[in-house]
Amino acid sequence: MARQAARLDGAAHGSLPPLLALTDPQRTPDPVAFAARLPRGCGLIYRHYGAKNRFDIARHLARVARERDLVFLVSADTGLARACTADGQHFPESRLPEAARARQRGDTGLFTAACHSRSALTRAAEAGLDAALLSPILPSASPSAVRPLGLMRARSWVFEAGLPVYALGGINADTVRRLKGCGFSGIAAIGGIKG
Repeated sequence: MARQAARLDGAAHGSLPPLLALTDPQRTPDPVAFAARLPRGCGLIYRHYGAKNRFDIARHLARVARERDLVFLVSADTGLARACTADGQHFPESRLPEAARARQRGDTGLFTAACHSRSALTRAAEAGLDAALLSPILPSASPSAVRPLGLMRARSWVFEAGLPVYALGGINADTVRRLKGCGFSGIAAIGGIKG
């Protein structure tokens, strides 16, 4: 999928990898093993949801990221991102104001955010974020997935967004080709990534 993501029309450049992999307590119960199987040069977003052992896991993930040349982001935890020297942070949509404040005070690193609406994409761009993960694009197996946006609506939002946008939700090796021509900078996935 990383090669397919790199061929998208708006393919990410610079420090943005073409593929972002997200951890999930149910779908990736061993995030370190998951990270070790990722293609070199992709991105990894660690979503810990308050796990008690998150500092140990984050340190292990940071080591794997260095060894495999992965861009390593920590979700919703500035202290943890700093403690494990992550490459940046990922913010849930509800925490876009926090991301904006972090940028205003000069926090560095790569900043991404989850977005589920046109207005959230606008807020992410105004906050100075590096990229947004728009979801769900297609029907997804994720337990938290809501009604998919669909390619036509997502495409119009992507072209108006003002920042690079990753497609998330229902993206796998079979569906990624449907993103061609939609302007996405890359893809983000959990279950669709095979080692």
